[in-house]
Amino acid sequence: MNRVLGSLLIGIVLASVASSVFALPVNIPAIVPNLERASVLVPESDLAQPVMPDSRMDAIGLDIFAPRSSQVMPKQDTVDYVVVRKKERKLLLYAGDALIKSYPIALGKNPVGQKQREGDSRTPEGVYTLDWRNPDSRFYRSIHVNYPNQKQLKHARAQGIDPGGEIMIHGQPSDWTERIALTFGGKDWTEGCIAVENQAMQEIWNLVADNTLIEIMP
Repeated sequence: MNRVLGSLLIGIVLASVASSVFALPVNIPAIVPNLERASVLVPESDLAQPVMPDSRMDAIGLDIFAPRSSQVMPKQDTVDYVVVRKKERKLLLYAGDALIKSYPIALGKNPVGQKQREGDSRTPEGVYTLDWRNPDSRFYRSIHVNYPNQKQLKHARAQGIDPGGEIMIHGQPSDWTERIALTFGGKDWTEGCIAVENQAMQEIWNLVADNTLIEIMP
């Protein structure tokens, strides 16, 4: 009898202990894949305000046609000189002697040499002024190069020819079919203008004030 009672007591104690153990909260960490890219440490002095997409630029277009190197604007230095190197297909922004930013470009379909007349598809060479801008261009924004200057205009009139004009720095066409063809074409395609990718154009638009000088080199 004592044996039976002893066994019952042991059983009750074991059941009580077991129920207490299984009632305890079990903290198992959830395994969640880290989908974020690894952080890149950049000195705070080199950071600038992030580029805010223009309200007229759709998100897909912004991603496709943005420069692949960076989505961060350069610091807001005062750009006082723009240089285009035609042979290198580069547009450079300067603040004093400091190079602020460099962009790949496309030129006129007949890029070598000085522009002579309307329709020759050449990008002019020389020093000009970026004198006005158009936010509603048929391309993504545009800034006007004041070609021809007075000397060139006088020379063209003496020759009885139209020197052309409406030379712009601009982004990509608004027509998607044309944009995609040009993006993957990898060649000069304008009628004499200087074309950049849309995100580059947004940066240039923000950094370059009207009446800034531009030098277009061979």
